[in-house]
Amino acid sequence: MLTTVPGNIQTSYSLKEGDSFLVCDAQGDIYGDSDGLFHEGTRTLSRLRLCLDGDQPTLLSAAIAQDKVVFTSHLTNRPLPPIGGNPAAQGVIHIERSRFLWSGRLYERVDCVNYAENEVVLPLLIEFGADFRDMFEVRGMQRARRGDYPPVDLSTDAATLRYLGLDGTLRSTVISFSMSPSSLTEEKARFDVRLLPHQGFELYLEVGTEPSRPGRERYRAATIQARGSMRARRRSGGRLRGGGLLFDAWLERSRTDIALLASELPSGRYPYAGIPWFSTPFGRDAIITALQTLWIDPGLARGVLKFLAERQAQETSAFRDSAPGKIMHESRKGEMAALGEIPFGLYYGGVDTTPLFVMLAGRYFRRTGDLALLEMLWPALRQAMEWIERSCDADADGLLAYARGEASGLANQGWKDSGDSIFHEDGSMPNGPIALVEVQGYVFSALEAMASLAAMRGEEEAAIRWRIRAERTRETVEMRFWDEALDFYALARDGEGRMCRVRASNPGHLLYVGLPQLSRAQRVIAQLCSPPFDNGWGVRTLASDQPRFNPMSYHNGSVWPHDVALCAAGMAHYGARRQSMHLLGEVFEAATHFGMRLPELFCGFPRVTGEPPIAYPVACLPQAWSAGSVFMLLQACLGLQVDAARSEVIIDHPQLPYGVDRLRVERLDVAGARVDLMFERVSDRVLAAHAGGSPEVRVTVRL
Repeated sequence: MLTTVPGNIQTSYSLKEGDSFLVCDAQGDIYGDSDGLFHEGTRTLSRLRLCLDGDQPTLLSAAIAQDKVVFTSHLTNRPLPPIGGNPAAQGVIHIERSRFLWSGRLYERVDCVNYAENEVVLPLLIEFGADFRDMFEVRGMQRARRGDYPPVDLSTDAATLRYLGLDGTLRSTVISFSMSPSSLTEEKARFDVRLLPHQGFELYLEVGTEPSRPGRERYRAATIQARGSMRARRRSGGRLRGGGLLFDAWLERSRTDIALLASELPSGRYPYAGIPWFSTPFGRDAIITALQTLWIDPGLARGVLKFLAERQAQETSAFRDSAPGKIMHESRKGEMAALGEIPFGLYYGGVDTTPLFVMLAGRYFRRTGDLALLEMLWPALRQAMEWIERSCDADADGLLAYARGEASGLANQGWKDSGDSIFHEDGSMPNGPIALVEVQGYVFSALEAMASLAAMRGEEEAAIRWRIRAERTRETVEMRFWDEALDFYALARDGEGRMCRVRASNPGHLLYVGLPQLSRAQRVIAQLCSPPFDNGWGVRTLASDQPRFNPMSYHNGSVWPHDVALCAAGMAHYGARRQSMHLLGEVFEAATHFGMRLPELFCGFPRVTGEPPIAYPVACLPQAWSAGSVFMLLQACLGLQVDAARSEVIIDHPQLPYGVDRLRVERLDVAGARVDLMFERVSDRVLAAHAGGSPEVRVTVRL
């Protein structure tokens, strides 16, 4: 029996720590649909339901703490029948469920208090189950056969569920209780607890791979560790304050979501892409998130670069779409990846990830001056450029194009990777290899980055060669992709040399890397800010007057916050800071309707006065590059750049979002020194100044 969820309570809640994440409903229950406890790509708990004598309690409220560590649900009883005692009226038993994840284990406390004036016997039932399904099975993929389920092992206070996979791995889930149940079966534990008036009762349970002895002290100790780890991740990098209650709340929520998604790996912090479907390392997503936060927290980029360099492809595989020098698209664990039923165990089918990797390395070095990391990465950067150049040399136009190696891989390999996201003006699908317009921009930026890094290392001949090739790439893009009739850049070029004459948001990324000539950049900006693209909440992925436009689609007319941020940053690159500020304002207003947590995407319907943006039903939430969008949008408005080599912060014609009159940037790291900055609106101008910290850092402001 389902209860009604109060209108101010969301229906799904998620926790993440390391390689584990959990999705449950507001009651704290798990039913085994798309919810559950997942670890390393496998659902290790597919059912966890609390009820009272078979009835589901009534929900009072549910929330995740501000630090995103502990989930709490408050419940109360429906009328209880007498069980060797007096019956209990409705609403006299308060049940508080609190839970969190730490070190691959779920910790839960069930706290019950009897507020009746008579003694009550509480028939507490906890149902459990583990189907050990691979993440791709949970997403709907069918398998011809599965492994075996050995019998459940029961002890006085624990149940052990196991699955022997086809990969030969024995996976275990152990549900341990702090006290022995009145009865324990393979599917449920029952506790008949006698409570005097105003008496309380605590039950602790843990879910992990090994038995444990749950209790108050273990719960408290693990809570301290989990919260301490999150606090350390949230405190990395500079701080932003003073923008007003709502704006500061958005900043803090976004920073906390990035901290939540960032796993501490041996190579450093790495932001997993999003919950639930993408709680794993992705290349493109992590690089974009690192670019978004680079100015305020360069340490995240360091971890991303090291992780990806360690997993650079060394061999050619059509199944994995790999070739020597390519950078990983995604990495998965789980039975299906181990068996090769899917190619995503370590998959390289992203055409843009490799140039983005080089681009991030160049921007990271300019931001930090980290010579030690540059030397460590240099062989990987050279190999990445060798793959890019080999691939471009094999193309008739000298462009970087993609075509998947096998049918099991991704058909489209840019960020818009759904099957229908790249098409011709008549709506037909292009034949490959396909060269996306924004990918050529990333190649241009990667070549410029390598030229700069090579010159710094004294490799002048290589630097000159890469500069020449960068300029040749720019000329090719301007010649092949610019379409006078569209007054815009074409979306792509297909394998037959035909241009996909479609107006999509992709050229906004060209602005970000500074490829277009000024006059064309201004025309692109004008179109991106016009009603066919700008729906009032941000920039649509596809203009509303184009074929295949659908505001409810994944990539053909929806609004993706990270895409809007890249477009806004590109506009700022060409001096269109007010347009960037306008987009920041729109996305900020959208965030207020999503509880200050931007989803992966939302629908692209036109904005209607007094109504919120329309949610996309299965968007990931949280999503790393959505959480990072506010930082890129804000940087675009502030006009802030850090030059580590000169120990200088450059602020160029700063703007503040509407409704924000003052903003303070604290502890901004500049070549090892820290500086504070103040931005303040005075009349119709925004002033910026050095506001504390190291006097060795020069702050240059251009108004």
